[in-house]
Amino acid sequence: MAGKNLVGIDYGTVRIGIATADVELGIAVPLTVYQRRNRAQDAEFFRSLAKEQRVAAFVVGLPVHGDGSESAKSSEARAFGAWLAETTGVEVHYVDERYTTQFADHAMRDAGLKASQRKGLRDKLAAQQILSGYIERGRRSENCPTALDDRS
Repeated sequence: MAGKNLVGIDYGTVRIGIATADVELGIAVPLTVYQRRNRAQDAEFFRSLAKEQRVAAFVVGLPVHGDGSESAKSSEARAFGAWLAETTGVEVHYVDERYTTQFADHAMRDAGLKASQRKGLRDKLAAQQILSGYIERGRRSENCPTALDDRS
């Protein structure tokens, strides 16, 4: 990998949660929430992110059903990932993101944050969970319960 960092993506049609992790350290931390604008501005943001963060790979969470089968949102996330790879020239991996948002919500409630405080954090904490899960599985998306990278 040419870059130094992994970047986790909690894909959304309006907001995209972003987390980062140093490849060697392997500790994911929330980075930001990107408010989508238009294709040109989105491309500029992600190209800059890839360069500034020295991104080795993006890890995009796929929203799948409880049984592991892909959803319509999975197709949207895959299309976004393909666009992201083409736009930035950085490889993209996909991982099962089941329950990441719920985990983020529980963690914020446990921390005593009010609903108004949680809104801005939810997406980047979900991205952190996506990236942490990827790292814990040995940085291989094929270890997902349903081999999500193998589907087209």
